[in-house]
Amino acid sequence: MSNQDFVITLDIGSSQVRVIVAEVNADGTPHIVGVGTAKSQGMKKGAIINIDQAVQSIREAVDHAERMVGIEISEVFVGISGHHISLQPSHGVVAVSSEDREIGYHDIDRVLQASRVIALPPERAIIEVVPKQFIVDGLDDIKDPSGMVGVRLEVDAIIVTGTKTIMTNLLRCVERANLNIGGMVFLPLAVSELCLSNDEKKLGVVMVDIGGGTTTLTVYQQGHLAGTSVIPIGGEYITNDIAIGLRTQTSRAEEVKCQYGVASKEFAKTDETFKVQTIGTSRERIVTQLELAQIIEPRLEEMFQLIRQQVKVMGFSDEPAGGYVLTGGVMATRHILDVAQSQLGAAVRIAIPQNIGVKEPSYTGGVGMIHYLHQRGVFQIESGRSTHHPPRQKKQRGPSAFEKMKNWLSEFI
Repeated sequence: MSNQDFVITLDIGSSQVRVIVAEVNADGTPHIVGVGTAKSQGMKKGAIINIDQAVQSIREAVDHAERMVGIEISEVFVGISGHHISLQPSHGVVAVSSEDREIGYHDIDRVLQASRVIALPPERAIIEVVPKQFIVDGLDDIKDPSGMVGVRLEVDAIIVTGTKTIMTNLLRCVERANLNIGGMVFLPLAVSELCLSNDEKKLGVVMVDIGGGTTTLTVYQQGHLAGTSVIPIGGEYITNDIAIGLRTQTSRAEEVKCQYGVASKEFAKTDETFKVQTIGTSRERIVTQLELAQIIEPRLEEMFQLIRQQVKVMGFSDEPAGGYVLTGGVMATRHILDVAQSQLGAAVRIAIPQNIGVKEPSYTGGVGMIHYLHQRGVFQIESGRSTHHPPRQKKQRGPSAFEKMKNWLSEFI
């Protein structure tokens, strides 16, 4: 089977590394056919602290996906996020180049490139350009100007930047795992594109991705990306509390959290029990589900309170009209929605991918990247298959954003 007919995403989290393989159908739409997971090593709070361990985790996840799908994976799209990410507004202006003044994809690429010309500190690099609106001869609030006629094309955009050192270490890990990099995807943006509706974005909404080591907040207002932030707290903190409270090993604490944990004491059972070995002794003690919930619930309440506080610190209302949309591995905890609503308000929902085989909130990042790449027409470039664009427009199309990303990546690797 040819690797060129597949698009593969790599989500390197603090607790798990996840690889998702999507087959590109004849019409250019993706179909998820395989996943690979591995315990994440060498990562802490979204940053790499041990390259060798991180490389081994990536390789294990890739091998798992290769065995499932039956292909050799050579190229991946890598998700990136973390506390080092920042956003800043920008504006680009170009003259429409065609003789008939019809705006083509080449003109859109040019104006997006023009918006990238901003003053940046030497330690930062541009990850993504997110257009807010296009302006054609003074007419604003245009989402897609292709096919329109005009003389002057402008764009209001958000520039996503990251720290070069952190990005370089991430790319080095992927390269040392014998993988080529098809491009980098700003993970919070991809997750939001998958999980949020247009109405939620217009009303104002907070997307919350609670992972193993970090919680990522993405705020939308008036339909546009308005801010992003990372709180250094996640599911690992619940596991640590359980390990301390039950005086047991962290690995065992993680097991009982996943198998017996419930988010609220109200739904815990006193007749459901399990055994844990106490550190420092050979004895095993019997613990009830209620005792476990008494440890989990206060930590979850604290996490949701920190989320509200951080939204305020970012300069937004902690009661957005569109509410909160929650995802990430921690959201698999039973009855967690009840605790979330008690702390964040009634306008809270959990977002879970609906694809067969990945119907868990922990896969939202990888599936979100597949969705994001499809929306931006990357699959037609990777697979070499037909597109929905008519031939005239395809001829006008210049290098894609991800082709330019590949050239940019050569400076780091």
